[in-house]
Amino acid sequence: MNDTVKDARVLLILLAAVLCAPRPAGAEVRVAVSIAPLHSLAAQVMAGAGAPRLLIPAGTSPHGFALSPSQAGMLAEAEVVLWIGGGLEAALTKPIATLAKAARVVALSRASGLVRHSIRHLGDDGHDHGHGHNHGQGTGAEDPHYWLDPENAKTMTAVIADALAAADPARKDLYARNAAAARAGIDALTADFTVRLARVKDRPFVVFHDAYQYLERRFGLVAQGILAVDPDRPAGARHIADLRARMTRLNVVCLFTEPQFPSRLAAALIEGTGARIGILDPLGTGFAPGPDLYGKMMAANLRAFEDCLGGRP
Repeated sequence: MNDTVKDARVLLILLAAVLCAPRPAGAEVRVAVSIAPLHSLAAQVMAGAGAPRLLIPAGTSPHGFALSPSQAGMLAEAEVVLWIGGGLEAALTKPIATLAKAARVVALSRASGLVRHSIRHLGDDGHDHGHGHNHGQGTGAEDPHYWLDPENAKTMTAVIADALAAADPARKDLYARNAAAARAGIDALTADFTVRLARVKDRPFVVFHDAYQYLERRFGLVAQGILAVDPDRPAGARHIADLRARMTRLNVVCLFTEPQFPSRLAAALIEGTGARIGILDPLGTGFAPGPDLYGKMMAANLRAFEDCLGGRP
């Protein structure tokens, strides 16, 4: 065996020893979180005790994602891993299983008490012809964008606090207080926008990516169509033509795009329909990761509904 191979094996053994070593008493618990909105909730719960690490950068689609070596290192070092689950971050399923064997892995999609909706299929009449609500614990036919319902975000903060307390019992009370404060902030935002969106909730609109039904249903909003059935594939010409005809027929007042959506296509789609263009983002792309991202993202999306549906500039 040559010296290079021996050195490599020694390094691997030393790395494994470091990663498996117990955390010193009082040290920050090592937490890895999949997406930015969930990371934000975790950061709120961890305030005063450390900061979680974000695996998938804001703006990067969780539907198709490959870990870099540094991100793989985050998983290998983590004591707690928080993610939605295989229904959203499918590309993380194998890395979590292989790299985070020693970690407490929490799939928030399995949380008890979540409001759950099945993936919907909007027909030509704008109505959902899917299978309605799914109150089971699986993610097979469920829409995985749970966090866009503020009530689900509140449930998630409680689950996160419990997971952190199990890994770091000395700070149990801190995590509980932080989670309660996070839920109070979410309640205040929900109350504010429930009032503000009441006057526009019956106005029809179309979305680029069908990520928003949790938010829509919470605030009584009415989607009439979806531009991209698969968010990682461009919509076909026939689908776009059919959607444009539906927008005219149903008097759609707004097309909601996302930051990565081609603006020229959006402009062409609404031409002659009288609809306006708004921008929604389910992942908080325009905000710095951290405790404030969730509230800022939700407020920005709700203001986008208010402005575009209400005709405000």
